[in-house]
Amino acid sequence: MSNDKPAILFVGHGSRDDEAVSEFYQLADNFKQRFPDRMVETGFLEFVRPIIADAVEKLIAQGATKIHAVPGMLMIGAHAKNDIPSELNNLQLKHGIKIEYGAELGIDSKMLQAARDRIEEAEASIENYDANKDRRDTLLVVVGRGATDPDANSNISKITRFLEEGMGFGWSTTAYSGVADPLVPAALERTKGLGFKRVIVFPYFLFTGRLVKRINNAANEFAAANPDIQVINAPYLNAHNKVIDTFVERLEQISSGDAKMNCQLCQYRVQIIGAEHKVGQPQEGHHHHVQGIGTDADHSHDHHHHHHHGEHHGHHHHGTDK
Repeated sequence: MSNDKPAILFVGHGSRDDEAVSEFYQLADNFKQRFPDRMVETGFLEFVRPIIADAVEKLIAQGATKIHAVPGMLMIGAHAKNDIPSELNNLQLKHGIKIEYGAELGIDSKMLQAARDRIEEAEASIENYDANKDRRDTLLVVVGRGATDPDANSNISKITRFLEEGMGFGWSTTAYSGVADPLVPAALERTKGLGFKRVIVFPYFLFTGRLVKRINNAANEFAAANPDIQVINAPYLNAHNKVIDTFVERLEQISSGDAKMNCQLCQYRVQIIGAEHKVGQPQEGHHHHVQGIGTDADHSHDHHHHHHHGEHHGHHHHGTDK
């Protein structure tokens, strides 16, 4: 294990869903295998331990003096723009070490290839389906997480468009699992008027969790209510090789000084319509109340925590339902 190379901190969002956490660890392990000569630790923004501070302290205890932090995030919403950087800044000051921060996965040709593969897996389960002919009569619904940041939401729309045109679907639409409109049930309801007899619902998510399960349930309920429409749930991205390749590239960009965040449409820097009040707001994290509080399995006997998030942190309600 070399101490001359910067240590790597892989930052997860964290989830209350145990399956999601174990899938994140699986992805982190696959990522770690690409760097056998470097120290690698994982830390989470909320719910799960080790929290980011624990992981940083662990790396320092192993002798790290410089850390490259890669956010395990698909899109550049408030978590990647705000919460994680503020946490890392505080830790740099506290420990007197250098932490450099990478970019999120974002819109990337490798991520689109991973998405295409997952959609093709779903198509392979359809009887007598010929992609060359039948895609024209198929509607693709791409579901993003939904954020309070239109920059993150519009990226999902862009991915939808790439997949529709690149794969030759008859039509496509974008939906969100929460926070942004349209939510999945409303989006599916609206698509009925387009007259497609087949719909593929693809969650553009890294891991399972409450939200992916909610998306699948909404699709299944729509299918049950509309027996004349064939509804297929596509698998989410998970630890696809192309996803790992993109994480590796984001890490390399830190070393080469190319890690760029999209500040062109950042609501903390420029006046985005509807979010003018956010310009110049202090960049500080909002996750102290849910750091390391545990997953659903830890709380099956105690629901005390769940009653306070919405009351005191309504401005950040999307952060408490994973």
